Amino acid sequence: MSKNTLTEAFDIKVNNNKISTLTDYEIFPNKVLLDNLRNTIIQNIIDNKIPKDKLLKEYIDEVIDDTLEGYDISNLARTHIYNLIENEINGYGPITELLEDENITEIMVNGPDDVYIELNGNVIKDESVSFINENHILRTIQRMVQPLGRTIDVSNPMVDSRLPSGERINAIIPPLSLKGPILTIRKFKKDLSSIEDFLRNGTLTPYMARFLQACVEARLNIIISGGTGAGKTTLLNILSSFINNSERIITIEDAAELRLHQSHVISLETRTSNYKTQNEVTIRDLVRNSLRMRPDRIIVGEVRGLEAFDMLQAMNTGHDGSLTTLHSNSNIDALNRLEAMVLMAGMDLPVNAIREYIVGAIDIVVHIDRLSDGRRKVTSIAEIAGIKDGIIQLKEIFAFKQKGLTKNGEVDGEFILYKRTPGVFGKIKAHGIDNIDDIFVR
Repeated sequence: MSKNTLTEAFDIKVNNNKISTLTDYEIFPNKVLLDNLRNTIIQNIIDNKIPKDKLLKEYIDEVIDDTLEGYDISNLARTHIYNLIENEINGYGPITELLEDENITEIMVNGPDDVYIELNGNVIKDESVSFINENHILRTIQRMVQPLGRTIDVSNPMVDSRLPSGERINAIIPPLSLKGPILTIRKFKKDLSSIEDFLRNGTLTPYMARFLQACVEARLNIIISGGTGAGKTTLLNILSSFINNSERIITIEDAAELRLHQSHVISLETRTSNYKTQNEVTIRDLVRNSLRMRPDRIIVGEVRGLEAFDMLQAMNTGHDGSLTTLHSNSNIDALNRLEAMVLMAGMDLPVNAIREYIVGAIDIVVHIDRLSDGRRKVTSIAEIAGIKDGIIQLKEIFAFKQKGLTKNGEVDGEFILYKRTPGVFGKIKAHGIDNIDDIFVR
């Protein structure tokens, strides 16, 4: 029986009580024996056809009983083996339950017994989960990426992709990784799908939410900046939901993560080169191609390189209302990085010309941070207000000012609305949007 057929035949969910209170090592200290038993059981299931008159659970029980015959195995250890086998067949091995836990937003596998998770914004080591050895991690990675049309091996030791359920997966193996196979999975909370969810979590205020919605509807060009795991993509997805359903939207990403619900959405994804094909397709290639696809809006998941110039060019040539994200520590750093990326693109332009290009293209810079207590906050919404003494001027409209920490270790601070009317308010009014007059008209 082929492995594909095995996977299809075993695509049956078995109701069974999972063991989560004890660690792998407490349940089954002899990891070599556990690995041998696990491999033997899987191989027996592969080599033998499932009788038509038996249920999957009954058949697996029989194979396990046959394999464990002669071993002094406790009922707890036997149940643990069954759970491992069931997760290997229907899921992704030891991390299956972590993927199913909606409270976990990141899974980081650094080694067989070195698994970390992000829970409520805090990174902690999960002592209840472990792999058998490095080969077990590698097999799990291969099981994840092969259905996605990706490969990972010595000739192609790095992969970045997206699982069918939406999680972003990044894997890197030797020789690039000196510690063995490393697996990182980013999950997106299902309860953060609308601006109302951000409001409930205190990520921003109602005034900020209404202002950002007006900016999107008025077709202002917006950059979302922030650090790793700050929530840039989630915020980009929420802002994109404000785009009118009648517009033609083209999204461009390395690994498709955006989930837009409009009816006219074209999603483009980059392609990396491997031993099967050397035809790499970059973000820059897709941005250039998107300009020929009659877009009303262009949304780039993340600008990180040479595509920065093409993105600015699109914003400056009639493609208003474009949105993108980039990594930075602040909104000022975001503009500095953008300037550096344009220079990297090999454009023979003076710095002043590049800065004028940026000023002409970008309207709003939104910065989101993950604070020390794990919570996400939109810490700045600023507009680009021109150039003074050769320096791009940013003027904040909203900000979050941290005062300190509470006794519980939570960040203590407040949101601020600056007492001035922003320059972009005129652009918003010009589009017939007057539902934020109460915020700025005094």
